Amino acid sequence: MKTNTRGGLALISAATLALTLGCSSLKTPATADVAVSNAAVANAAGAGGAQYAPLEMTAAREKLALANQAMLAKDYKLAIEMANQAQADAKLAQSKASSVKAQAAADVLQEDIRVLREELNRPR
Repeated sequence: MKTNTRGGLALISAATLALTLGCSSLKTPATADVAVSNAAVANAAGAGGAQYAPLEMTAAREKLALANQAMLAKDYKLAIEMANQAQADAKLAQSKASSVKAQAAADVLQEDIRVLREELNRPR
């Protein structure tokens, strides 16, 4: 009889643990995804995303807001989905901003090279 009591306690403990882990696994990834997306949006903004990729930044911010609303509504599946989309939009905005900046730097270098060539080719 003591064996059945131990077995019952073990079963109840296992069920409680499974329920706890199951419920927390829905909250934790959503919270983590929203936090990562929030950081991605902040990084994109810091990289000039608003200036060089305004459409993507707007989309990222809107989706991040939807993810936060979904978190408040405890719709963790939607929160994860919106957070992932916000992160993708933010990364695109950051990439576009970096690309525009790199192209501008390359243009400046090309102009410097052109000026140097003119100096070298000038009669002395």
